[in-house]
Amino acid sequence: MEEKPKFLLVDSRVLPEVFYKVVCAKRMLAKGKAKSSSEAAKLAGVSRSAFYKYKDCVFPYESKMGDSIATFSATLEDEPGVLSNLLAELYRAGANILTVNQSIPVDGVALVTVSARTIGVVMEDDQLLRMLEAVAGVVEIRKINSQ
Repeated sequence: MEEKPKFLLVDSRVLPEVFYKVVCAKRMLAKGKAKSSSEAAKLAGVSRSAFYKYKDCVFPYESKMGDSIATFSATLEDEPGVLSNLLAELYRAGANILTVNQSIPVDGVALVTVSARTIGVVMEDDQLLRMLEAVAGVVEIRKINSQ
């Protein structure tokens, strides 16, 4: 017999409702709509024992999420507001910032890496890069990956 796979992708319509309720409870906790696991379970309509049994094993699958993450590497002038202006431009383009890593400025510039969910961005990569290059204080920017 074959080895049992660790993960399965299953249409939620064929699963018991308890799994959906556990996911709902986890989202309530993450978004601060419930202050405790007990409260989240109660609001979602699932028993605490079921919540604790499945909470570390049930996750929602968002098919487009993994396909829409881009990472940008930028060299920015060490001036107030440059990074926030760059992030604001990404926001205006429809991107959702996931991570920002900035080095200590050296010789008047700082290296920055920004990862963003780009599912809401409707422009082409080259157009987005031109827009980001136009931000005052951006010395250089390039897209280093896209998932």
